[in-house]
Amino acid sequence: MSNLLDRHELGAISLKNRVVMAPMTRARNADCVAASHNATYYGQRAGAGLIVTEGTPVSPQGQGYAFVPGIWSDEQVVGWRGVTDRVHERSGRIFAQLWHVGRLSHSSLQPGQQRPVSASETPADGVMTYAFDHSGGLGFLPVTPPRALTVNEIESVTAEFANAAKNADSAGFDGVELHGANGYIFEQFFNPNSNVREDQYGGSIENRTRFALESVDHVIAAIGDSARVGIRLSPFSQSFDMQPYDEAEQTYLHLGQELAKRNLAYVHINDQFAGGNRVVSKDFLAKFRAAYSGSVILAGGLNQQLAEDYVAEGLIDLAAFGQPFISNPDLPERFRNNWELAVPNKDTFYGGGLEGYTDYPDYGRVSV
Repeated sequence: MSNLLDRHELGAISLKNRVVMAPMTRARNADCVAASHNATYYGQRAGAGLIVTEGTPVSPQGQGYAFVPGIWSDEQVVGWRGVTDRVHERSGRIFAQLWHVGRLSHSSLQPGQQRPVSASETPADGVMTYAFDHSGGLGFLPVTPPRALTVNEIESVTAEFANAAKNADSAGFDGVELHGANGYIFEQFFNPNSNVREDQYGGSIENRTRFALESVDHVIAAIGDSARVGIRLSPFSQSFDMQPYDEAEQTYLHLGQELAKRNLAYVHINDQFAGGNRVVSKDFLAKFRAAYSGSVILAGGLNQQLAEDYVAEGLIDLAAFGQPFISNPDLPERFRNNWELAVPNKDTFYGGGLEGYTDYPDYGRVSV
């Protein structure tokens, strides 16, 4: 049998297979509150061993895309409870991805239309986000140049992650994943090109990773169980104007060593798969596994055979799939039976209604 379809123990949580639904922004919540259509969407995909939700902002300041459901308010907790109940009814497991975009935002999405925040004032040149123009219309607009967080504000953002983790626990999530990848706030601190600070959060590798590790520690304390906490990282990422730097491998191996001390549920590595080529090599994965002893998820450009090979070689424990889950809600069953995969409609990835969201059928059946 396919090793992707084997069970896997993730801390105290037993997963029915090693297929993970990767987090994907879908931008279908005008009030930023999860609703019944989200419950349908995630419930349809509960055959995954683990679902990781779309990035879920920990605060209004953490928002970088319009119409994304957050997790900072009581109303949002109630909304997400409908999602987790539906997934659990179908014997699924679901983690909330806790998100702060940092500099990758637009002033129209920020409290008081202020500038977004980051490690430093370094802008993300050429990056667009889904935001409101001067007439109130939605579209892809250039991100607004950021201002640098003060030390006290960094501590406040860490507290927001902890509070969001408590809210996720109240909403019934099986665990939480801190979003430390794809050029968002933690990666803005990791990278010395976007982090030119001269205090305890800038300069050395230890300083540049301090904010993320402090946030992990506070999230663990907030929910009282490190085995229900994961983190997503994207080594060597150049997404969203993240520039390459010489200490990249050393930075992520240091993170691996530090995270290993914390007995997390997993580290979720996202390969940006730039230009059709893998950015995260097998050699790096082997080095990371030597540094980090817990479960490793890999996402990015995987197909079933490649994922099978990586699991069989011991490079990863679980494989995450994004776009294939959009159009194939029964993806693990399609793998099991060697059924053809449906191709998603990219025009309906972001925004809109139920079309391209909950209307993709299971193989040979009508979706619910």
